[in-house]
Amino acid sequence: MQEERTEKWVPDSWRKYPVIQIPEYGELDNLEKCYRELKDYPPLVTSWEVKALKDKLATAARGESFLLQGGDCAETFENVTSPQIVNILKVLLQMSLVLIHETNLPVIRVGRLAGQYAKPRSKDKEVVNGEEIPIYRGDLINSYVADKNSRKADPKRLLEGYQKAAMTLNFIRALSEGGGFADLHYPGYWELSFMKNNRYYDEYMAMVRSINNAINFVETISPNKLTTLQRVHIYTSHEALNLYYDSAQTRKVPHKQGWYNLSAHMVWLGNRTRALDGAHVEYLRGIQNPVGIKLGPPYDVDELLKLIEVLNPQQEAGKITLISRFGKDIVGDELPKVIRAVEKAGFNVLWSCDPMHGNTFSTDDELKTRHFDDILSEIKQTFSIHRAEGTNLGGVHLELTGDNVTECIGGAKGLDEDGLKTNYQTYCDPRLNYEQSLEMAFLIAKEKKKILKADS
Repeated sequence: MQEERTEKWVPDSWRKYPVIQIPEYGELDNLEKCYRELKDYPPLVTSWEVKALKDKLATAARGESFLLQGGDCAETFENVTSPQIVNILKVLLQMSLVLIHETNLPVIRVGRLAGQYAKPRSKDKEVVNGEEIPIYRGDLINSYVADKNSRKADPKRLLEGYQKAAMTLNFIRALSEGGGFADLHYPGYWELSFMKNNRYYDEYMAMVRSINNAINFVETISPNKLTTLQRVHIYTSHEALNLYYDSAQTRKVPHKQGWYNLSAHMVWLGNRTRALDGAHVEYLRGIQNPVGIKLGPPYDVDELLKLIEVLNPQQEAGKITLISRFGKDIVGDELPKVIRAVEKAGFNVLWSCDPMHGNTFSTDDELKTRHFDDILSEIKQTFSIHRAEGTNLGGVHLELTGDNVTECIGGAKGLDEDGLKTNYQTYCDPRLNYEQSLEMAFLIAKEKKKILKADS
């Protein structure tokens, strides 16, 4: 495979390869015009931030930190609002607080934020009111409105996606780095009202008091206020699916070698687009960003090993995150084989677990959902498998929201299938709501803490 990829790489060399999951744009002249305009826009992130994240992911691979990657299955343009962004940051901050407190490990926060506007789909068409129309592929490509005109791939959405991502990033930076919102002096401010009925509420508040007491003690004996606790780093990520969007924002920077995708700090390769001879692999082999690889059925171990070699020929630490997504029923049979092959090959990777996609099913009412217990089961099994194989599960990848939606069943409140219609909002895949996410963080932290104690 490497012999086949010896030609000079440029951001749009992917166009010479088979392209899937990107629909045909009818107006090619308009597409190229939008593409050129997007290339001239300022970068959304910096190469220094990309390098910092890569270094941190290397520590997670060594077991010195933990990756928490989460956010919407597919962001929408209409939800680029202050409440939506605040709520997703709150849940990521609170989940990371739980993980840090319970495991004593630094947490790397990576949001599915500011760019997760496109989704791969299993089919190209759907039938609505007796008419066959293109499937919705995310706001970066077409509209959720179910008619033929709205579902056409519109290149102007590439520009709107950039604008929405820029607004989101600007607000994220103001909140997370400006002091106040992320200040550990006031973790109680992070609370959302419907958390109070959760069975872990008392434990959470005890943890908050413990943190406050520790901060007060240190500041009592120190002449300086702990201002470093007022800021956190929130990195952004999305699936590198629409290659027009990603390649247009890929550029060289002064005093650094190579090309950087400056639309996000990290991007990932989806389970449907990781063909060795495909356009997405061609694009991702040329960028300096950390790259995630989603891994679930169907897959081939030998192809995975070749893929890792193509994407990370120098075996750079922090470059590749393998995100397993097998489902609770087969993870015990499949994951050990993959781990052994990767370890035998000597590849340097960070292992993460996506327990969402392999555990999706539809109700009798044809609502896609996931069961909280199934998600937790895959996470627990994955921790155990890695420990048995002598490797480290260094992160989780979750589809979640800070809103009080009803899309996944189970959890402490026992949401059942009948309750899904109460506030089912997702345009694509079901997400854990705020309360389920925080509960999941407690349970993940307890599982990680158990393994750390056993290994100490």
